Amino acid sequence: MIRKSVILSFVLLAMGLSLAAQQAWSLENCLQYAMENNIQIKQSVLNTEYNENLLKQSRLGQIPSLSGSANYNSSWGRALDETTYRYSNEQINSLNMGLSSYTNLFNGLQVRNTIQQNELTLMASYQDVESVKNEISLNIAAAYLTIMFNQELVAVTKSQMEITGQQVERTKKMVDAGRLARGNFLELNAQYASEELNLINAENQLSISLLNLQQILYLPIDTAFAVIIPELADPDEDPLLVSAQEVYSIAEEIMPEIKSAMLSMESAEKGLAIAKGARSPQLYLSASFNSGASDVRQKVVEVGPPQQIPIGETVSGETVVSNPQEIPVLGAYPFYDQIRDNRNAGIGLGLSIPIFNSWSINTNIANARIMHENAMLDLQNRQLALYASIQQAYADALAALKKFNATQQALTSMEESFKYTEKKFEVGLVNTVDYNMSKNQLITTQSDLLQAKYDFIFRTKILNFYQGEPITL
Repeated sequence: MIRKSVILSFVLLAMGLSLAAQQAWSLENCLQYAMENNIQIKQSVLNTEYNENLLKQSRLGQIPSLSGSANYNSSWGRALDETTYRYSNEQINSLNMGLSSYTNLFNGLQVRNTIQQNELTLMASYQDVESVKNEISLNIAAAYLTIMFNQELVAVTKSQMEITGQQVERTKKMVDAGRLARGNFLELNAQYASEELNLINAENQLSISLLNLQQILYLPIDTAFAVIIPELADPDEDPLLVSAQEVYSIAEEIMPEIKSAMLSMESAEKGLAIAKGARSPQLYLSASFNSGASDVRQKVVEVGPPQQIPIGETVSGETVVSNPQEIPVLGAYPFYDQIRDNRNAGIGLGLSIPIFNSWSINTNIANARIMHENAMLDLQNRQLALYASIQQAYADALAALKKFNATQQALTSMEESFKYTEKKFEVGLVNTVDYNMSKNQLITTQSDLLQAKYDFIFRTKILNFYQGEPITL
């Protein structure tokens, strides 16, 4: 019983996953999924984290450095005891420890300019993330609209194929009844086969467009993948389009790629200031604290009674002694006492003036100027590219609108003409060749109308996007 329950649970889970996998995706779902899973976006985010670390480190660079050291030495033979500065012929084990600190008081404002440069670089990287998101969003929108176009084209092709199929059946009956020649049936059947091929091609294009969207989203390829097809109204006959110059004036202020280029240019200016700062004298402050101990060092533990020590003899041979002296008694010098007693500290103020360093400072300044000029050119290039994209989108939108209006009028006439031709064909007043020609013209016009419609929608979405509007359908 338990085994059956477990198996049933797995079956239900598999069914749930299958249904979830087959759930249709909306454009909003696609965009949200891409923002969370796209590799390019993740790489851009990692780049911002890297720049955040650089900024953090440059700010922490203002704090004085502090380092500690410890050296243990063991020597034999005649060696110098660094704690007593006396030579000894025995084994000496010594330990020296110290702390040192260093801080930069002035270095031509290089520290401050480095912090400001890293701040600008970080802000530019944030804009780069948004720029990548925008590019991905436009690619997804284009792929999504392509799917909608191909799906609607499949529906139109199926509809026309059904009409032709009905005519094939009708013509076959008339041929069997002897009212029409067999040639009419064969020609109409060939038309049906041609439309069947058109349907296969349209379905293939739909499959390819679905595959393309899955690849953009980095989704595993699933033949059950589908998107939600919203109802899109036909374009107005004379919609109000903002001029390309007006769109650019707005886009120049809000597009992240322009903001990033401006921030990068300001960052390059700070880089030039940093390079020039290397010409300035550098003033720094240092401090140290040291101590040490040795196992051969001794200290006075007590003072003995006064003694007279022989210091020589007179000419007559009498011994000459010194005045009474107190003779110290030496004993072991504990480690921690030595560390305490051997403490020494120091503080220093240093000044470094660059005089000649193989021309490296001037070279760095020249290179920084080149980087600044290159950043200015990059900004101009992005501005020109943005304006060209807007001009192209505006021109394409106008062309698509004109094509849509003209094709819509042509389709209205074509539909009336085809209805008239179809009626004449049904009573034998029009041959199969003329009927097929009229129908093919109708199919081509319907396809052209769909192409113009979706092309206009996509171009207007681009123009609206450049004005700060989110991509929606």
